[in-house]
Amino acid sequence: MACRCSRTNAGSNGGRWQAVDLKRLAESAALANASRGQTAPHPYTGCVLVSRDGNVLAQTHQRGQGTLSAPAEAISAAREAAKGATAYLNLEPCVCAGDRTQVEELVASGVERVVLGMRHPLQCARDRAVDDLRRAGLRVDVLEDLLDGVDEGSPEAQTLAACLQTNEELLHLAVTGKPMSTLKYAMTMDGKIATTKMHAAWVTAPDARGLVFRERALSDAVIVGGNTVRRDDPQLTTRQEGGHHPVRVVMSRTLALPEDAKLWNVSQAPTVVMTQRGARAQFQQRLRSMGVQVVEFDFLNPLAVADYCVERGFLRVLWECGGTLAAPAIASGVIHKTMAFVAPKIIGGSNAPTPCGDLGYVEMTQALSVDVVGVQQVGPDILISGYLPSSGGVRTLARKIAKSESQHYSRPKDRTVSFYKAWNLNGYLSNFSPHSITLQTDNGEPTTWLTVEHFYQAAKFIDVGNPQAKEIVQRIKDAPSPEEAARIGRRAEMLHPELVVPGWDNLKLEVMHRAVKAKFSSHQNIRELLLGTSGEIVEASPHDFFWGCGYDKSGSNHLGKVLQNVRQELLEEREHGWQSNESQEVGNN
Repeated sequence: MACRCSRTNAGSNGGRWQAVDLKRLAESAALANASRGQTAPHPYTGCVLVSRDGNVLAQTHQRGQGTLSAPAEAISAAREAAKGATAYLNLEPCVCAGDRTQVEELVASGVERVVLGMRHPLQCARDRAVDDLRRAGLRVDVLEDLLDGVDEGSPEAQTLAACLQTNEELLHLAVTGKPMSTLKYAMTMDGKIATTKMHAAWVTAPDARGLVFRERALSDAVIVGGNTVRRDDPQLTTRQEGGHHPVRVVMSRTLALPEDAKLWNVSQAPTVVMTQRGARAQFQQRLRSMGVQVVEFDFLNPLAVADYCVERGFLRVLWECGGTLAAPAIASGVIHKTMAFVAPKIIGGSNAPTPCGDLGYVEMTQALSVDVVGVQQVGPDILISGYLPSSGGVRTLARKIAKSESQHYSRPKDRTVSFYKAWNLNGYLSNFSPHSITLQTDNGEPTTWLTVEHFYQAAKFIDVGNPQAKEIVQRIKDAPSPEEAARIGRRAEMLHPELVVPGWDNLKLEVMHRAVKAKFSSHQNIRELLLGTSGEIVEASPHDFFWGCGYDKSGSNHLGKVLQNVRQELLEEREHGWQSNESQEVGNN
């Protein structure tokens, strides 16, 4: 492991920041939130690019996983005017596994100064961009370096809080190793979530329920237990057209669930049922036949589910379960935040259910303290939000990360190269990485696609000769992010299988190979990264047993194998090129 570079200009503001710097950083944090609810949670980054004379040249944000970074968007918009400018970013750019694209773009643009709200929380990216930018001669100021040096009510502290809050999901992942998990519940003033006969529609008014729909859109997944499915038959959707729809997760050890439930309809959002190994095998098969994913655990509990969610790349999870499941989730430290809606109603009933089951506490001194960060009126109801001790809040998390850092990230000794999300370690290998490809269609015309995923999804419908299929292809091509391209393609394949290219299952490996080869042939920086690997490449998707390795590692890992084949072909082409050059030099002599 290499030692960390010294922070020579980290405190260049002398402990006090100019008001204009704080203003621009706050603006970048606000910009970063612009895509919330439209795409799945990801590192949220905004950029404000300002000229030497103080004019704003560009204000941008990263839309989602696999889209252009916020500084790249800003530099592209400003063009030559970026020379000598200052870039304000709420989050340090990601330089992970050697992909220095974001740093190189900033350096090449002529930007002279970069002002960051916070360093990247994840070990694989923390401080790497800061160090690279400084080595390139840029001035870099980091507001987070004043974490313990300013009063909590100061402008610096308030601006830093805005930056930390924007990426609280990353902070929780970095410290706890789990997705940021929020327990949401609605109760009456006497603490009941339903009547003694389990009637719960509705505890709160429409305004509060609308806020819950929006919270779902901000989450990767919504988790409930079997009791909720049996009692309420929920949809757990966002009630919005388009935008992001979370994965709906049902936990049930016995799989004693209704044969017909709204959650089994996966046309709008995916559903994952988690159960114990061997439970109701025939019902499992029926669920799978309807498109529901079923995951078996040796022992199902909230901690195992949280670990699965991490493997799946989830950053933010909303628990909408009842008290029976909420209690073990809180006790195991899985829950980090609470959203408690209190309705101005009294229902009574000594046996009426409460938001949290038995935690085993017998004295008030054992009660968990909640760090309340918000109390607001939502229609006639009151929403109380706070952090549990498993979290402590964003400033506490940031301090823990700062105290634990002593050395740079170094690659593991294991030669296996694992990847999944485009924003995480080895993300350049993902189909969602922001690397465009250009491929010729059957009529010989070259077509450029934003990502490999865009082309792969469109290829399912290309050359079908149907007007509806052509419209789907165009929608996929125009999708602003690979996530949205995948959503369009997968939904169309499910709803209109007759429009899919005949024999697609036999063609998709060849299509994927063609696209991946084009990607690494076109982009030198990631080509060198790929050629620098030597071991097995594994697509670590826990739910994809064809392209990935699956949650139990029994998957086919076809995408990893495609990447290995492309790596071998590129190495052979390089070797052939060297041999040709040597032969030409000998001939010239």
